[in-house]
Amino acid sequence: MKKKTIWTVATIMGLSFLALLYLQIKYIDEMVSMKKDQFDESVNRSLDQVSRNLELNETLRFLESDVNAAKKRRMTSDTAVVSALGDDLSQGGGYPSFESKVTARKPSSVPKLLIVRNDKNTQSQTNRSMQEIVRNRYVYQKALLDQVVMSILYSASEKPLEERVNFKMLDQELKVELRNNGVDIPFHFTVETQEGREVYRCPEYDETGEEYTYQQVLYRNDPANKTGIVKIHFPLMNKYIFSSIKFMIPSIVFTIILLITFVFTIVVVFRQKRFSEIKNDFINNMTHELKTPISSISLASQMLNDDSLAKSPALMKHIGTAIQEESKRLKFLVDRVLQMSMFDKHDAIFKKKDLDINEMMENVAHTFTLRVEHTGGKIMTDVGAVDSTICVDETHFSNVIFNLLDNAIKYKKPDQPVNLTLSTWNDGDKVCMSVKDDGMGIKKENLKKIFEKFYRVHTGNVHDVKGFGLGLAYVKNIVELHKGEIKVESEYGKGTKFTISLPFIKD
Repeated sequence: MKKKTIWTVATIMGLSFLALLYLQIKYIDEMVSMKKDQFDESVNRSLDQVSRNLELNETLRFLESDVNAAKKRRMTSDTAVVSALGDDLSQGGGYPSFESKVTARKPSSVPKLLIVRNDKNTQSQTNRSMQEIVRNRYVYQKALLDQVVMSILYSASEKPLEERVNFKMLDQELKVELRNNGVDIPFHFTVETQEGREVYRCPEYDETGEEYTYQQVLYRNDPANKTGIVKIHFPLMNKYIFSSIKFMIPSIVFTIILLITFVFTIVVVFRQKRFSEIKNDFINNMTHELKTPISSISLASQMLNDDSLAKSPALMKHIGTAIQEESKRLKFLVDRVLQMSMFDKHDAIFKKKDLDINEMMENVAHTFTLRVEHTGGKIMTDVGAVDSTICVDETHFSNVIFNLLDNAIKYKKPDQPVNLTLSTWNDGDKVCMSVKDDGMGIKKENLKKIFEKFYRVHTGNVHDVKGFGLGLAYVKNIVELHKGEIKVESEYGKGTKFTISLPFIKD
């Protein structure tokens, strides 16, 4: 599949997942907002009803008290009247004056028609007159009652707020009204004056959740300076809101998991595609690398089989040497591929022993002197490590240094000599070694990839530098298996420096 096609499919699928996730989050946000609005409305309605009930209860309480006081006064007055009548009868004075007048006139003996005629009113006029009398009496009684109620409320508002409010009843009222409006979660409340003086606070008051605080004015019809404020807050408001949307959480989680899985799949697809391209490049390079020694061996064998060619001892020695060198070269290329395969399977076996890193660097430098001088350059050593004994596999670790030097020579500047510097020094409990060159250098975008298998820094022609792209991957594996660390510093056009640090053996 083409890279462009993969990118198109990945973009469409990615945008679809993101759109789905956005819609789910938007839906949850709308649900939370709606639930919060419903909660606010329920709480405010409950507080308003509690405030009304508080005023109503206080009014009823004072009216009941006033009525009871009036009854007591009337009973006291009736007792006095009865006592006075008893005194009159006992003195022989007969009936009271009011009863004597009623008895004398005897209104029951007067005919009703006569009463009408004597008043000189028709029946309709009488009805209207009676309605007017009742209406006037109602207006008078209502005004009188309003005056009494206002007097009672005014006298009640003069009391301190803490004496007017029964906080235990207020707590019960809040619970009942909130439950009636569908709010059944714990709450805390305080009561304050208009000046902000707190007159009551719940014993179990918790500061948590104070951002969800509601308030309501108490005794709203009183003078402004006599009113109070009840503040109520819900410490478990977040849990209450979350409980209404928790059924949506699994769908979001699964969507995110699918999105992550999709991204991971796309990354794997691109990685596999890149590996496929690198392996194809590797096969091409391997074919090119193997072709040279095979061609040389084939040419040597043809010379041996050519009867027309005189077989002098010098020629035979030359042909034998060529076959031997090309066979070694062929074996080295095959072994490198097999070594990387061995590391992938974790079958590497090391024969470690104590070695002096200073001595190893000197020996390697001596071996590479001819190759470096052949380019017109020179190789220098600066072995300054005092604690220089390390425990490594001599063969593999020598190959590590050989690979670094080989890369430095391969990637030298065209038609220019290469100068190499091998150094050792101590850094804490580690011994460090470096291979520095003044070659082509490596671009920043390639630095993170140079230790990957089959990766080769291209120089414009895939085959202008020999190799499979396995050298630095082999180096990194060997260093890490010896519990070491390798770093690279490079500036394109100025050179590269590889630094390896390993724990040294203390005496």
